[in-house]
Amino acid sequence: MNFDTSVITGHLPQFIEGIGLTAEITVVAFLLGYAAAILLAMAALLPGRAPGLLVSGYVTLFRSVPFIITLFIVYYGLPFAGLRLPAYAVGTVALGLNAAAYYTEVIRAALLAVPRGQMDAARAIGLSFPRAMHLVLAPQVFRTVVPPSTSVTLSMMKDSAVLSSITVPELTYQGLLVQGDTFAPVEVFVAVTLLYWGLALLIAGVARRLERRLSRTHARTQRFSPLAAKYLSLEWRDRPA
Repeated sequence: MNFDTSVITGHLPQFIEGIGLTAEITVVAFLLGYAAAILLAMAALLPGRAPGLLVSGYVTLFRSVPFIITLFIVYYGLPFAGLRLPAYAVGTVALGLNAAAYYTEVIRAALLAVPRGQMDAARAIGLSFPRAMHLVLAPQVFRTVVPPSTSVTLSMMKDSAVLSSITVPELTYQGLLVQGDTFAPVEVFVAVTLLYWGLALLIAGVARRLERRLSRTHARTQRFSPLAAKYLSLEWRDRPA
């Protein structure tokens, strides 16, 4: 049995269209999911039990249910409620909402990992809240969230293959169409595998570059003021007045 590369080259436009739509869905779902996750993570830290319980319920629900079930509920539930959207929009929203549950835990953990005394100390030396967020909190949080967020994004990109079940013409759906035309599943899904792998390498490469840039920014901000460095040390509370 020979590996027929003409199956791939003869249907290259379909594969390119599929990987392009997969990349687009991943980016849009990432932006949607991360925006929702930031709001949810901030809400989880609000005083009182109600916000935390609501966020915990959201996170637990989406992390406990297989994504394909979430997708079907959204896809069939919206028309049942009188709202009809294209399959692409439904799939992307469902993917973003599912990923938001994982991003929320990443962001919440990063926020809790920063000692509260650092923000208090920054305000004590006269920094405004936005300035303190920019110089003290944000660099530490961003550096912390990049590696786990990359893992969630890669998983989300792979989960986008499930959207083929609602006829979204992403990479897996295009592969199924080509396989139906050529009856050459090995060649088709080897090509699909390589394209997914390439997209994963691209996402991981962008994340590594962002992480290095944030590390350099953090190193610079740690030297922004000797006075701030004194107060941002957790030992300053123990020093005699």
